[in-house]
Amino acid sequence: MSALKVLVFAGSAREASLNKQLAKLAAKRIEALGGEATFIDLKDYPCPLFDEDIEAQGMPENVLKLREILADHQAVMIASPEYNGFITPLLKNTLDWLSRPYQDTPGLGLFAGKWAALVAASPGGLGGIRALPLGQQLLANLGLVVLPQPLSLAKAGSAFNDSGALHDETTGQKLDALCQRLVDSLAATR
Repeated sequence: MSALKVLVFAGSAREASLNKQLAKLAAKRIEALGGEATFIDLKDYPCPLFDEDIEAQGMPENVLKLREILADHQAVMIASPEYNGFITPLLKNTLDWLSRPYQDTPGLGLFAGKWAALVAASPGGLGGIRALPLGQQLLANLGLVVLPQPLSLAKAGSAFNDSGALHDETTGQKLDALCQRLVDSLAATR
């Protein structure tokens, strides 16, 4: 039986990103719940701003690396910061590049049949909740099956303990429930 592989990343390049911290925790929880999680840091794969003139010169090397990684996974778990009520430019640009046709893969081919779950963390009181529906819409437009009820983590600056777990047990249970739904969805559809 093949592994239930989930690619996990945050739409933030900042070293001390709360969303990276939440994504890393989600990856650990996916592993504990029977999935195989791969955490990547988009900072390690810098891509130019999407531009068809650049694309015409050849797909950038880091885009090719990200395509290869995504192709090897059946789902994504994305931690999306909120910038002025929207997803981050980094996340949008990454998804734009990955949605491009390349060789024998049609434009949205990398996303076809994959599952997605979203989480967001913010130091403010809304926890990134304004960006989550936009992220869900974008992922659905790309052809992913997006799980409902994403997790929004408010006051995230004080939400984690020294070991990276969440202080609040109820929020931890919500994260586990989302991760479990993702793993279960993968298991049921493979």
